[in-house]
Amino acid sequence: MRILAVSLLVTLLAQGCGKETPAPASASNEPPLPAAAQPRLRTMRLWLGSEELVAELALTDAQRQAGMMFRTNMAENEGMLFVFPVPHQTAFWMKNTSVPLSVAYIDPFGVIQEIHELEPHNTNSVVAASDQIQYVLETTKGWFQRHNIGTGTVVRTERGPLNRTFGPAR
Repeated sequence: MRILAVSLLVTLLAQGCGKETPAPASASNEPPLPAAAQPRLRTMRLWLGSEELVAELALTDAQRQAGMMFRTNMAENEGMLFVFPVPHQTAFWMKNTSVPLSVAYIDPFGVIQEIHELEPHNTNSVVAASDQIQYVLETTKGWFQRHNIGTGTVVRTERGPLNRTFGPAR
């Protein structure tokens, strides 16, 4: 009984640890909780319509899990692009994140499907309406509105569309 209780506690803690709400899994498969801000990630220029910003690239599970946790600021024309290996129904929250953010859920073709405002330290998941989200872009809160970027806008890089930039032959 004690092993079951410990296992349940570990599983519950693991489910609350990531930037993205993880699917239920055994506790042994879950990475440890980030305890500090991750170092600045590699960056890439993105264009959203005619607007440009520089985004850090969260490409690995660990980078995506840590995201903006424990960071204290983000410049106006900076962001963080989360690149997932396959389209899915994503969900983001603000655990250990003190910077107010806006988030765009983007399909495999680089088209913004949804934009949401996220409040610091809010651990309620913001679940995508679509199960076809492959990229997520976080910016300073209100950036999309201030730059007249809405759903339907295509996000691209200097290499072209997101799926070509981050496809199998990266």
